[in-house]
Amino acid sequence: MSDGDLLLFDMGCEYYRYGSDITCSWPVNGRFTKDQALIYTAVLDAHSSVIAAMKPGVSWPDMHTLAYRRILSGLKMGGLLQGDVDGMIAADIGGLFMPHGLGHLIGIDTHDVGGYGVGFPPRIQRPGYKSLRTARVLEEGMIITVEPGCYFNPVLLLPALENPQHSKYLVKDAIMRFMKMGGVRIEDNVVVTADGSLSLTDVPRTVQEIEAVMAGKAWPFAGIQGVSVAETQNSIAGVPDAPGVAVV
Repeated sequence: MSDGDLLLFDMGCEYYRYGSDITCSWPVNGRFTKDQALIYTAVLDAHSSVIAAMKPGVSWPDMHTLAYRRILSGLKMGGLLQGDVDGMIAADIGGLFMPHGLGHLIGIDTHDVGGYGVGFPPRIQRPGYKSLRTARVLEEGMIITVEPGCYFNPVLLLPALENPQHSKYLVKDAIMRFMKMGGVRIEDNVVVTADGSLSLTDVPRTVQEIEAVMAGKAWPFAGIQGVSVAETQNSIAGVPDAPGVAVV
């Protein structure tokens, strides 16, 4: 690891044999560069938007599309993309930056069973969507990971820059500036509730939270650093009697 690098770590632990799967993307030196913060914020927007939209009856592929929409919108605002976001989604530009699926069922197995099978929706054969581990409609009680990401993979992006169907949306000079960054992924474990969802993951998520913790601040902030739980990006912090969560 070198000064200025981003570190992406995908990890988890078991609790009474039930798995967890959490991904964080942090700057090695404790401070995001402007470019790193741009990509991180776009992915965090996708992450937060999906969790906010999750509830029983929602299609998981629709959540994948929502993640693409938020990431592509963020890249457009940052000057890496141009044109209509709906057109980008139709042209599968999202799959160039996030080729994996949005998440997977989690339980006793990290990548749990139940994604595809008799009576379930079939796999969608489109870039990115074909990597979804399920195409089901969400049901109360499901626990599923939400892990949008944005990566600068030359194997995908360099050919796209030569493909007229894709290149009309890509700002080449800007994308080339990011090509050595690697990428960002943010992953929570989320339970579908009766009328929405709740993240079971309590870690620093915003740029400001991450930089504060890497500078030595304690986590969670509430009651320690004078920042209320409501001001953080974590939905489980502050929930009474939530197992494994320190509420102060």
